[in-house]
Amino acid sequence: MIDITVENFETEVIAASMNVPVLVDFWAPWCGPCKSLGPVLEKLETEYAGRFKLAKIDSDQEQQLAAMFGIRSIPTCVLLMNGQPVDGFTGALPEGKVREFLDKHVPSAEEAQAEAEEELAQDALAEGDTDTALEKLQHAVATDPANDEARFDYVKLLLQLGREDDAKVAFAPVIAKAAGARKLGALKAWMDALDFVAVNAHGAGAEADFDAKIAANKRDFEARFGRARWLMAQQRWQDAMDELLEILMRDKGWSEEAARKTFVAILEIIEPPKVKVADGQIPPEDPLVATYRRRLSAVVLS
Repeated sequence: MIDITVENFETEVIAASMNVPVLVDFWAPWCGPCKSLGPVLEKLETEYAGRFKLAKIDSDQEQQLAAMFGIRSIPTCVLLMNGQPVDGFTGALPEGKVREFLDKHVPSAEEAQAEAEEELAQDALAEGDTDTALEKLQHAVATDPANDEARFDYVKLLLQLGREDDAKVAFAPVIAKAAGARKLGALKAWMDALDFVAVNAHGAGAEADFDAKIAANKRDFEARFGRARWLMAQQRWQDAMDELLEILMRDKGWSEEAARKTFVAILEIIEPPKVKVADGQIPPEDPLVATYRRRLSAVVLS
């Protein structure tokens, strides 16, 4: 719990709400209902263990802030997320009702724990510690199975490490969602490429075989697409995208836009996590991803 003034409002409420929901309690020392609600809010802030932040504003002392929120009676509580008010209530609600209010917006303990594990995993990956990253991501998925972001990163890392069977097991619970979720669809495209290589026994000499077919017929799109999938299986992403562009430059709609869809899937796979930046700033785009997005747009729109 923190007391808010005009001086610290921007930092402790607006900026803080970008990372965690902030519940602003407008109160006054003379207000009887405020005295009963205050301890309930403080108790819940402790119980929720960082899943929301309690900020108290004395409406008598901070009339400018009270006017800004249009406060007409107290106690009034306003919940802010991502810098904006999203909900609120007036009056000294009992603890159960306050809990119901919070649970509509505040992440569950499992969701919060999974998000924390996801952040630790990304930190470990940045340091090159794949073992720790894999452990954290596995824990995040087990803690919150509905966290598709963590599952994407977990399956992606398993595939990068060549653990295809483990990746398929981890991916199985969400495979039905792959057609409608871009990131999950990208993972399926990668695994389909791995299956294509395995089923067709495309070994070390496969690239030369594909090259020979393409040299004989530059519009042999099956060979070009097969070569692109073989390159995907090798995690040679840039080469795979170059091959897919060769198809797109000749026939954008070939095989129900298979080349474009696979190209987009690769962009999802290779795009690194967004780096943390100061509030109000836009994270920089990865140069390789930006370059190939532009190339795709130029070909598709030409």
